[in-house]
Amino acid sequence: MSKEREERDLQKFLRDVDEITDLIQGLCSTDPAVQEKAITDADKKLSCAVLKDENKGKSQVDRTLINTRNSGWPNQEEVMSPESFMSAVEKDAAERAKTRKENEALANALKEKGNDAFSKGDYAVAIRRYTEGLKKQKDMQVLYTNRAQAYIKLQEYEKAICDCDWALRCDENCVKAFFHMGKAYLALKQYSKARECYQKILETDPHKGKLCKDCINEIDLEEKRQLEEERAVEELRSGEVAAVSVSELLQKLSRPDENILFYTGGIQLLTEIMKDCTGQTLFRTSNGFSIINDNQVVRRVFSTKTKSPAEVELSLSLLHLWQAVCKENGENQRLLLTHPDVNMQLPALLLSEVPEIQEQCLALLSLYTQAEHGRNLLVRHLNLTRWLQTLMSFASVFDSRASRAMNLLTDLILEEKFKMQCRIKLSTGTLPLFTQLLSSVETVNQLALAQCIAIMGDLCSDVVIQMQMVESQECWQACLGLVDECWPGNKVVRYPECLYAVLGLLMNLSLEPSSVLQELAEEIMRKCLSLFSSKDGRTVTRAVGLLSHALPASPAAVEEAVSEGIVKTLVHFLKEGGPTTTSYAVKTLAVCVRSSRRAQEQMVKMDGKCYTLLRLLRSENETVAGNAAFCLGRCLEVPGTATKLLDTDVVKILLKLAVRDVQKISVQENAAVALGKLCTADARHVSRLRELNGMAVLSDSVKHLQIH
Repeated sequence: MSKEREERDLQKFLRDVDEITDLIQGLCSTDPAVQEKAITDADKKLSCAVLKDENKGKSQVDRTLINTRNSGWPNQEEVMSPESFMSAVEKDAAERAKTRKENEALANALKEKGNDAFSKGDYAVAIRRYTEGLKKQKDMQVLYTNRAQAYIKLQEYEKAICDCDWALRCDENCVKAFFHMGKAYLALKQYSKARECYQKILETDPHKGKLCKDCINEIDLEEKRQLEEERAVEELRSGEVAAVSVSELLQKLSRPDENILFYTGGIQLLTEIMKDCTGQTLFRTSNGFSIINDNQVVRRVFSTKTKSPAEVELSLSLLHLWQAVCKENGENQRLLLTHPDVNMQLPALLLSEVPEIQEQCLALLSLYTQAEHGRNLLVRHLNLTRWLQTLMSFASVFDSRASRAMNLLTDLILEEKFKMQCRIKLSTGTLPLFTQLLSSVETVNQLALAQCIAIMGDLCSDVVIQMQMVESQECWQACLGLVDECWPGNKVVRYPECLYAVLGLLMNLSLEPSSVLQELAEEIMRKCLSLFSSKDGRTVTRAVGLLSHALPASPAAVEEAVSEGIVKTLVHFLKEGGPTTTSYAVKTLAVCVRSSRRAQEQMVKMDGKCYTLLRLLRSENETVAGNAAFCLGRCLEVPGTATKLLDTDVVKILLKLAVRDVQKISVQENAAVALGKLCTADARHVSRLRELNGMAVLSDSVKHLQIH
């Protein structure tokens, strides 16, 4: 019997068991209507069974021998009774369920044995155990997918695809089946079918987007590689000059014990003819990456730390060659990076005593970081735990190495795995170097330092890195010291890019409450107030943003800021500033009026009818509108403020905001509180609220807020 026939019979049996189970439950029901329906359905089933037997008898001779001995089944009279029939069926179903449960336990035990063999690399044994398990339970999906994975390891891709197909019959949305099937189709170079598998995963589980994207990229690269190699072989066969030259030069370079200059010249000639994808492909297919391990002279020079001028020239020629070979060529990038000698020597080349070697090593690495595939290769195949510290050290040089190194870091921090590796040496290696650079702004490359500071700010998106930096007193002090270096009082900013970057970093560090921030809040406040006199709008904006983060950490800082006239400055920013400055300014104002009665009074005095706040209440920016509502609510605590607002449309604005569909519930809460204070302070606002039918609306809104 074919597998398809077995599967159909199994599925039919399972459906029959389910149907009979439903009949049994109906017959046992205490509901007379349900019980009566079950009896009727059972009679129909018996009638169909009898009719089927009669039809069989018309077309063939009945050769069945009737066993008159008791076999456990009812006799003819009993068969005609639905109760007896269903009792026998129930007994048979229970026995089958028991057997299935026993088989399931055996199949699971065999699965575990198979998994153990797989983990040890014994794939043939794993396949035998999974197969034995399937003999016990044919519809166990995990056994098919596990066996498919083992078949892939043994390069038996057709068998793997067959098992994945059976797994999908058990569960049509089985992600593992689609995943392994895609891998098998890729190995068979059936690229379209492989892509279809990962598209199916996306349809089934959209959360697997990153996984599917990586797999589809792998398929694209493999298909591209195959096409490139076919084209290169064709050009070589047809005698294309460039193609033939690559092959001939590689043969010459394979000659042992030649002078260093011989290899240097040959490598340089080879680099010059790497003008297109065909040359890159022929280099790869002609075993070009073996130049190091197959040539003792080249291998020795490449791994020597201290190099003579001739050895330096050979090393530089190799780095230039690899750049030409790897430019926009994913397969060559992979092969170079996975070469044992290259993998081990790249970190050493970055720390070379020869600036030119460092420069060309950085240029080579830049080819990788320009695309996601290349960055993934770096993160996957290199130990990058010290790279943040190593690349950051280039901020102290005054040539192109500094910008190349910072650009490399800027690209690398796009990868979450790189951030995770940065955690390891951050406190012991990176932060001490970083604070030293901040303290040496006059003697380092200022543009590179500004990039370096911005990179550290971006790294703060990683919670672990952020907490390590937040808890570093030295880091905070170095940042504030740099602010002083860049802004010596009410003068022109000395290093504007560095100042802008360090203010951004301080904003990121102050996002999380900490004892260090609480201790430094007053000092930060004074520096921010001083920066408000700067003519650089970007600097002022970030100073306001930093102030909005630092003030909540210290009531004393709030009182001092209010005494220094911060409210007047903030009102000016709210009237004249751009969207970002306005957002930070209204947040800072909310901090001030929350705890300072003097701030409330100053706000009312400077903006009697609260026109500035009313304008901000209409903002499409929820944060701005919510903070404006909070500020208004606090200002309404000042006697007479509500009366001044009688001839404004404040009730309408607050009501609209209180019932507006927003993402932040606090926006509605602040508006509802302000509206309540308004009506309490002057009853005439209640009349206006009734005119707008706002009492019921406000009541519903308050109930909704209470639920949340």
